[in-house]
Amino acid sequence: MTMRDLRADLDPLWQALSTRPGPRGAHSVMFVAARSGEGTTSMAASFALMAAGHAARSAWLVDTDLADNPAFTGFQQGAFAAAGVPGRAYDASLASPPAYHLIPSEREGLRTRRLAVHQVGETRLLVTRFRSDTLAPGQSAVFRPHPDWWQALRRTTDWIVLDAPAADRSTAGETLAGLVDAVIIVVSAGGAGPDEVNALRADITRRGGRVAGAVLNRMQTRRRR
Repeated sequence: MTMRDLRADLDPLWQALSTRPGPRGAHSVMFVAARSGEGTTSMAASFALMAAGHAARSAWLVDTDLADNPAFTGFQQGAFAAAGVPGRAYDASLASPPAYHLIPSEREGLRTRRLAVHQVGETRLLVTRFRSDTLAPGQSAVFRPHPDWWQALRRTTDWIVLDAPAADRSTAGETLAGLVDAVIIVVSAGGAGPDEVNALRADITRRGGRVAGAVLNRMQTRRRR
């Protein structure tokens, strides 16, 4: 489950995405892979740190794997030692309806604020964490942001980076693809083949997403993501 610093390999991607004309509000990009173990979280976290380094306000790394919080956990374990670890928790509701959907749903009046955000060290990077320990037995959650929450986030920050679970274990990436300005497909050496990548690209496009390209993760990884 080790998260790794891949910033040295991401300069071309940063130049390509940061110079694109953006909509009003934050730039947004999602990282997703066709197959588990491609290193998507490492790629998303590395890019988010680069974005934070150039941000006037902040960059948000939004971990859409609400069950495991791998991005938050990676920072907490010191994957980017120079950046620091996540600090105190802040409410990430942005005074809007929830950015997630509970299954089964919660009764009115019993809603708990479960999505938190933490500043990483002294950087301008904020990483989300879902408090899955507050769920009832048998209850689960999926990241499904309300439009008001998404627009509030766009007004709040300069960059939104989504870390999506691999397509072979979740459809979250395809479902969320239409939200972001660009989607980057992560492929590792010895990972998903051309047919799998092309199938994912087609699914994302069909859902209204814009695939900006694929990025090769040259580092071997044993992670699920």
